[in-house]
Amino acid sequence: MAINHFPSDTAEEVETLQRHCEAMKLKAVVSRGFAEGGKGCTELAEVVHDLVKAKEPHFKPLYDWNASIEDKIRTVAREMYGAQAVDYTARAKRDRDQLEKLGFGKLPVCIAKTQQSLSDNPALLGRPKDFLVTVREIQLAAGAGFVIPITGEILRMPGLPKEPLAARFDLSDEGEIVKH
Repeated sequence: MAINHFPSDTAEEVETLQRHCEAMKLKAVVSRGFAEGGKGCTELAEVVHDLVKAKEPHFKPLYDWNASIEDKIRTVAREMYGAQAVDYTARAKRDRDQLEKLGFGKLPVCIAKTQQSLSDNPALLGRPKDFLVTVREIQLAAGAGFVIPITGEILRMPGLPKEPLAARFDLSDEGEIVKH
């Protein structure tokens, strides 16, 4: 577990989080990336690296990629967000049908929603239950290889270029950043 430390955090706040994590038998690492950049994240990166290296991967997708766009959205909304159901605006229904017709229905979904809640409503804090998610439109990110159901009123970030700058860097066995 990462404890994102900010300069305004008090020692008491950090200690409270650490005690809580210990009580739950979770390893907590204080990350000071906000104030110290990459140097402040080194310990966290090392812990994550060691954990990943020590375990066999057992990834299992939440949904079958061959399912319809609607089934994938419903699965994410119910299983991840706690929604009871999903509703579609007329535009979203047209978008969904068009994407399926053009052969993009088998792509994974990346749902765009408010960051304040696991719902599409920023006023429903935490993990609400049994709410309705409304998909207002669905866009295609063909280069990235997924469809984007857009819920609620949100501000979206621009996409990455065809080859992001991060693709030109890697980590050496010694943990040093190297450029390709």
